[in-house]
Amino acid sequence: MLDLIIPILQDGSFAGIAAIGFSSISNPPARVFPACALIAAVGHMVRFVLMTMFGFHLPIASMIGAIAIGLLALPAAKCIKTPAECISFPALLPMVPGMYAYRTIQALVQCLANSSSEPIFLHFSYVLKSNWMTCMTTIIAMVVGVLLPLILFPKFSYR
Repeated sequence: MLDLIIPILQDGSFAGIAAIGFSSISNPPARVFPACALIAAVGHMVRFVLMTMFGFHLPIASMIGAIAIGLLALPAAKCIKTPAECISFPALLPMVPGMYAYRTIQALVQCLANSSSEPIFLHFSYVLKSNWMTCMTTIIAMVVGVLLPLILFPKFSYR
């Protein structure tokens, strides 16, 4: 049991730390940081559990994690008197699939560098398309997931 809980808590704590960093870029009030870190940790842990224990694919698990972030940001925003977007968007950023974006650019460079050899070009072209599609569908799913609660429950949002 402890073998399951420790990786989940590690995943959440690293996401919380990253969310504080992303949140600090926009210079919010200091009261936003704890809520942002906690909500990012919960959203990332939801995604982690769905992917590792239940076998969900990255875009679907990210969308469900983003919905959790959006749902938790609404009451937190009301409690700390700040717009929900100030909490939910920085909390969402640690879930961006950076490795897929990196591999997309890497495959693009390889396509350009190996354009004289058709089999190698086709291989890297496939890698490019695969990573790009995974990255884009995950980002779109995250945006839709975090915006759904904000759009569906506008009365609960702090204004």
